Amino acid sequence: MPWCARAIGRNGVTPAAAAAIEPERVLSDSLPFTGERFTPECVREIWYEHWHRYAFAARFAHGRRVLDAACGEGYGSALLARVAASVLGADVSAAAIAHARTRYGGRPNLAFEQLDATALDALADASFDLVVSFETLEHVEAQERMVAGFARVLAPDGVLVISSPDRRTYSEVAGFRNEFHVRELYREELDALLAAHFPARRLFGQKLLFQSAMWDLEAPAANVTATTFDRATGIAADGLGYAPLYFVAICARTDAALPPLAGRVDLFGDAGESVYAHYDHEVRKNIAAGGVIAGLERALAVAQAGGAAPSPASVSPAASESASAAASSSAERGEISSRADGLVGRLRAWLAR
Repeated sequence: MPWCARAIGRNGVTPAAAAAIEPERVLSDSLPFTGERFTPECVREIWYEHWHRYAFAARFAHGRRVLDAACGEGYGSALLARVAASVLGADVSAAAIAHARTRYGGRPNLAFEQLDATALDALADASFDLVVSFETLEHVEAQERMVAGFARVLAPDGVLVISSPDRRTYSEVAGFRNEFHVRELYREELDALLAAHFPARRLFGQKLLFQSAMWDLEAPAANVTATTFDRATGIAADGLGYAPLYFVAICARTDAALPPLAGRVDLFGDAGESVYAHYDHEVRKNIAAGGVIAGLERALAVAQAGGAAPSPASVSPAASESASAAASSSAERGEISSRADGLVGRLRAWLAR
C-alpha cells in the first residue's frame, strides 16, 4: 500500500515541491507522522489521494460555512478556507489541533477546535452548509452516530462529502491490514449507512491510474471521455474499467441540493509529476543495475572457468576489474567467484523488491 512512512523512508519531499502546493506553510514546523493521519510532507501516491479529495470538495465550498470533521494536520481546512465563507477544522487530537492553529491560524475565516467527530454536541443544529470528512469512517466504531451528527449540523440544503476505503479492494484483494482501521465497509454497507440520513447520494470511486491524457490546447477542459483497453482480449471499452480503492460520496437530503455530478470524471495532478518522475527514475536505475549484473555474470563465468577476462568494452568498469584479477591465480579466482556471486545475488534481490 502507498504508505507515507514507506514513501518518506525512500524519498522525502523537497521544500520547493511542498511550497508550490502550500506556500503559506513553514515546512520545518511539521506534525510528526505516526501512520494514523496524513501529513502534507508525505509523497507520491498517498499525497495525490489526500490532496485530490480536498481539491474536489473545494469545488462545493465557495461562499459556504464548512466543517472539516477529523481535519488532522489542517492542510485541507486551509485549502477549503481559500474559497469558503468560513471553515471549522475539528479533530479529536489535541496535538493536531495545536499544530493546525500554529501552522494555518493566520486566516480570519479559519478556526480549529478539538472535537470528536462522533460527538458534535457542542455544534448548533443547521450551522454548516458543507461538511467534509475524509478517511474518518474506518477509524471509528460509532459510524452511525457520526453520520447522524453530520446530518444534524447541516442546513436543510447542506451537502456532505465523505470518503471511505473499499474493504474489498483496499484490504481483501490486496491482502493488507491497516492497524489503524477499526471498521472498513463494503460499497453496499457504506450506501446503507449514508441512506439513513441522506436520501440523495452520488458515489464516486477513487484510485491512482496510469493514463495517457489528451486535451484541447485552445479551450478550457469541458468534456472528458475515457477508454480502458484490455490487453488480454484486445478490446477497448468506453469508461474507466477499474475497481476503486476508495469511495467518495456526495450526499444531501434532496436531489435539488445535490450538485450536478452525473457522469463526471475529476482529475488531479501535481505540476512536477512526482509519481511519474519517481517511476521514470526507478526504471532507469533498474536498467542500469541490469547492465551491471550482466557484466558481473560475464566476469563470474570467466573467473569460474579460469579463462581470459572479457574486453573492457563489453563489461562495466567494476566487472572488468574483477575479471582481470580472476586470471591471476586459482585462489584469487575462487575468492572473486564467491564475492561476485554474492553481489549478483544481492543485486537481484534488490531489483525484485
